[in-house]
Amino acid sequence: MTTVLVVDDTASQLELINSFLQDAGYTVIKSSDAKDAFNLVVTHQPDAIITDVVMPGMSGFEFCRMLKRNSETQKVPIIICSSKNKDIDRIWGLRQGADVYLTKPFTKQDLIRAVKSVVL
Repeated sequence: MTTVLVVDDTASQLELINSFLQDAGYTVIKSSDAKDAFNLVVTHQPDAIITDVVMPGMSGFEFCRMLKRNSETQKVPIIICSSKNKDIDRIWGLRQGADVYLTKPFTKQDLIRAVKSVVL
């Protein structure tokens, strides 16, 4: 079964993504903090990561860079899911190592399509 780590500091958003993914048959690991999420990536080796951008402590952009610079985590696909919807945000997110940049609000189909595009 495919495991997805979801990182978002907004509880309602975390639960919405969790619900969409579980309904589609994915196993979900949740974190509300990017620093803690890094440890979860190393420990659980998820098949994909979905992360918000605007979070306290460490942004999703910083989280992407950290993951891509670490040999243990650099190959894990990353989906940024953010309300930051300007072209420059999308370009910057992809340059930080994200494989997909999904903007909020999104549909269940948008989210599942994004995950399917990065996991085999």
